[in-house]
Amino acid sequence: MVRAKESLKNKVPELVRFGEAVRARRKACGYSQEAFGDACGIDRSYIGGIERGEHNLALINILKIIATLNLQPSEFFEALDAPTPAAFAERKSKSKH
Repeated sequence: MVRAKESLKNKVPELVRFGEAVRARRKACGYSQEAFGDACGIDRSYIGGIERGEHNLALINILKIIATLNLQPSEFFEALDAPTPAAFAERKSKSKH
């Protein structure tokens, strides 16, 4: 487990927080990683890396993710100011069909 701790130390906090927010919202919307990846056109393994804070995404991929989550970019990033990913997930039904 030392390796996991070292890996976490090397991650960019903003990317980790972004990934946690994506994971919370994805789960709140009922998507598996595979279904979510299919819906937004991003490979499932890459989605996993995003959720772990391992990838610094291109803007186009950020927009694909946010659109698939049925959010406006401003809503998504406003939710990043919430104290926890759980607070982000509470917003799940606001924009769901």
